[in-house]
Amino acid sequence: MAQSQPYYEPTANECLLFEQAFKNKLPLLLKGPTGCGKTRFVSHMAHQIGVPLHTVSCHDDLSASDLTGRYLLKGGDTVWTDGPLTKAVREGGICYLDEVVEARKDVAVVLHPLTDDRRLLPLERTGELLEAPDDFMLVVSYNPGYQNMMKSLKPSTRQRFIAAEFDFPDAQTETRIVATESGLDPDRTMGLVRLARKLRDMKGQDLEEGVSTRLLVYCATLIQAGLGYDEAIRHAMIEPLTDEYDVKQGLEEVVRVSFG
Repeated sequence: MAQSQPYYEPTANECLLFEQAFKNKLPLLLKGPTGCGKTRFVSHMAHQIGVPLHTVSCHDDLSASDLTGRYLLKGGDTVWTDGPLTKAVREGGICYLDEVVEARKDVAVVLHPLTDDRRLLPLERTGELLEAPDDFMLVVSYNPGYQNMMKSLKPSTRQRFIAAEFDFPDAQTETRIVATESGLDPDRTMGLVRLARKLRDMKGQDLEEGVSTRLLVYCATLIQAGLGYDEAIRHAMIEPLTDEYDVKQGLEEVVRVSFG
């Protein structure tokens, strides 16, 4: 049974940009805060274009070998097993590296030959030099708000990609997104969106990050399921943001002012 296309609400010309990047074999970099829709956007576009999607959630221990592959012991034999990047290059499709700055530095070295006109993936362990097919695309993302001197993309890497900046949508669009995703009535959803925007204004003061659209959907889903507003907001919009008691008290005060 064919899967339905992941729901995504465009906010600018990002869909056209993605289509042109795929058509012209250009790697794409997505920048934006956590939970603003970058991953959903890539899933949506992969379905729209009709190619497989290989998603990798990057982390501190992710190495180049995790992407390219390694020899594994199977049934007494040592067998080469492709990683997600190699599989995408061999078979075509989109390889999406989410939060690429979290990965180890050797990952960038592997990506460089794929992000210029060569579109090559050298596999030193097997002696292969793979040329990416026309329907291969590399997409990476990161959250500039979390960047520091130890975790950032070097200019030499950033300038190998075309880039698009993502942010939270305007209130009307975000209300429509949250209502569609959760099933909660738009009139009831609108108050949650207004609250989220107030909490986002606190980013950089008491909070490292603001309320994501993802958390808004979670909150609205709980309310639609029958949970009270206070409980749903506490569990989906306050507790995930901070462990500090004083900060949580401040957030709860914002909620009281907003909802009475």
